[in-house]
Amino acid sequence: MKRITYLFSAVFMLFATGLVAQEAEEKEERKPGHVNQSRFKQLYEEFSTPNTYRSASGAPGPDYYQQQADYKMNIRLDDENARIYGEETITYFNNSPDDLEFLWVQLDQNVRAKDSKSPLRNGNGVSFAYTAGNFAQTYVTEPFDGGFNIDYVKDAKGSSLSYTINQTMMRINIPQPLKSGENVSFSIKWWYNIPDHTVNRARSGFEYFPADGNRAYVIAQFFPRMAVYSDVEGWQNHQFWGSGEFALPFGNYEVDITVPSDHVLDATGVLQNRKEVFSREMMKRYNQAKKTYDKPVLIVNQAEAEAAEKNKSTKTKTWKFVANNVRDFGFASSRKFIWDMMAVKIGNRDVMAVSMYPKEGNPLWEDYSTVAVASTLKSYSDHTFDYPYHKAISVHAKNQGMEYPMICWNYGRPNPDGTYSDRVKYGMISVIIHEVGHNFFPMIVNSDERQWGWMDEGLDTFMQYIAEQEFGEAYPEIIAPNEKYPSRRGEPAKIVPYMSGDQDYIAPIMSNPENVYSLGPNAYGKPATALNILRETVMGRELFDHAFKTYSQRWKFKHPTPEDFFRTMEDASAVDLDWFWRGWFYTTDYVDIGVKGVKKYYVSSEPNAQMKEYMEARNLTLNDLPPLVFLAEEGSEDFNESLKGKSPTEASANLKEFMMDNMTAEERAQVKEPKYFYEITFDKPGGIPMPLIVELTYADGTSEIKRFPPEIWRKNDAEVRRVVASQKELVGIVVDPKLETADIDTTNNSWPKEEKESDFDKFKEGVKGK
Repeated sequence: MKRITYLFSAVFMLFATGLVAQEAEEKEERKPGHVNQSRFKQLYEEFSTPNTYRSASGAPGPDYYQQQADYKMNIRLDDENARIYGEETITYFNNSPDDLEFLWVQLDQNVRAKDSKSPLRNGNGVSFAYTAGNFAQTYVTEPFDGGFNIDYVKDAKGSSLSYTINQTMMRINIPQPLKSGENVSFSIKWWYNIPDHTVNRARSGFEYFPADGNRAYVIAQFFPRMAVYSDVEGWQNHQFWGSGEFALPFGNYEVDITVPSDHVLDATGVLQNRKEVFSREMMKRYNQAKKTYDKPVLIVNQAEAEAAEKNKSTKTKTWKFVANNVRDFGFASSRKFIWDMMAVKIGNRDVMAVSMYPKEGNPLWEDYSTVAVASTLKSYSDHTFDYPYHKAISVHAKNQGMEYPMICWNYGRPNPDGTYSDRVKYGMISVIIHEVGHNFFPMIVNSDERQWGWMDEGLDTFMQYIAEQEFGEAYPEIIAPNEKYPSRRGEPAKIVPYMSGDQDYIAPIMSNPENVYSLGPNAYGKPATALNILRETVMGRELFDHAFKTYSQRWKFKHPTPEDFFRTMEDASAVDLDWFWRGWFYTTDYVDIGVKGVKKYYVSSEPNAQMKEYMEARNLTLNDLPPLVFLAEEGSEDFNESLKGKSPTEASANLKEFMMDNMTAEERAQVKEPKYFYEITFDKPGGIPMPLIVELTYADGTSEIKRFPPEIWRKNDAEVRRVVASQKELVGIVVDPKLETADIDTTNNSWPKEEKESDFDKFKEGVKGK
């Protein structure tokens, strides 16, 4: 053991001496100092300081609070004039430590007011082509007047309250500050014209069916809603311009909705007067659906819906709902709706999976919608928390995909003759999975969509990818044989076109939705892909799934921020991910890792050129040094053909002597001496550090994959070297062989370099052939 210690000490001394010499050589021309530019530094500069509201672990702090807004509403749907009228009483609870001088209410429908500034927020020019509808809407027709008309705002005693409307926000000027721990009630009466959502891409509205003269309504953002007041933003009163969605407090709702008596209607919340609004046959079918788990039961069938289309009632009916601990309310109503339901077991509870659709949605919707709802609830619950509400509703709406608590609108319509392509089928199933999944993010894990669009869309799209794959496994008869579900987003290769695009038109994920150029890739695709890579390649499923579930359970029915998510993922996994969040979320960097070069070495007892230079500079001989082993690069002046094929102990007497002196015969028998030594240089033209995944192929046809952690780049962000010692000759190297990292340029991923025919070469070959 003394000889081993002496050898290591001597080598360390040589290394240290080399550092001293290098330092001396640099004294003449020193580089200027710099700040910490490491991509692995902690996110202290980007993150706010933890406090008693939000802890450093990512969990809610001991003083965390959130406000509550309760609503009592009477709503009337005027089908003849496509208008909605409402009276609401809001009771607002100030649970914050602050006294509030005024209250902010959101008037989101004002984005469609005649004088809305939303259409003016973007520059535009003449397009080379327009759809007829777009041209007419832009240049020919008068703007639709869909903004709120406020009849009054009154206090609990019926006295008028002063208010100020600023675009999509209304400030209620309360007479005295609302003190911490107190609550206040006030009432608003209002109405507005309902837009045709198929014409102006409204998030809610109606679709008109000229063949039978009926409308199908999907109604949301339809009432003045309280803005969020929090420890992070104070009042979140950023205007609704159209892209940034919603920030809303939780509360309890009592809502009565009056519609034509032949309409069927469903909404957020528990229906209170089912026996009054259901026929005897509907009640019978509903009770059957509550016990049916394998296929949907029709509550209203197609023949009944078609009969209602023809015989329009002039009477009305009121549907009464109660919803507790929800952040919003939506409903759908039409005489055209077919209605089906089935039960799905979530934990120890039964939840109703529900679909509503006109005949124009069949046969696609009757086959797949409710099944997709049920499968989604199972998948999301497995990865987050058990779905807490009693139902989830999928409503057919042309060109729509939008979400609210317990209810969502989804597109996917077959051709008039009932035929449809796989693209339409999978598009419909995917949008249902996505929108039903929004019940979890942000309807329960209640992030601020107005500021951080990716926190609901990105997390939901990530979970959508998992749920789609699990749907394909659960229903193989729906998917083509031996194929995976064809997910549009989530797989690393599918984000490459975006991340390799023009940097002038790419924004970091950590951007407000209004300030990005391509919201789909930015808020949906890229964060979903990042999390998929984090789960599959960086952390592994066990660590990731535990951390993700921890985040979901910590923040259900609360208001998390991006930092709460980032911190929780690290807190629950013991994986330092600051480098990952910085690269993927705070920058527009991309992944590009390649093989720069490969050198082959053989073991030798003779000093190589570098060693000779070192000894000469210090006036040393080999006798002055401990026994050393050298590596000679093939093709260099140090290389001798006789070294080929020899084992290290055959090529180096010093190594053989060392093993004889320090290893037992039994230990020596276990040694497999490598005959080949390769120094591989990997470079990283891209900015994002990622795990280095390398497939090595040998001359005998075998291969192996080596995985190096992302920290391999921590000391040199440009390139790193690794030595491969093998008993077999190395003939091929591929970086990221399974395309796990979203590498934007795979032409540098192989050694020997794969020669790909250029477009010009293909052109020349084509000319020769003529």
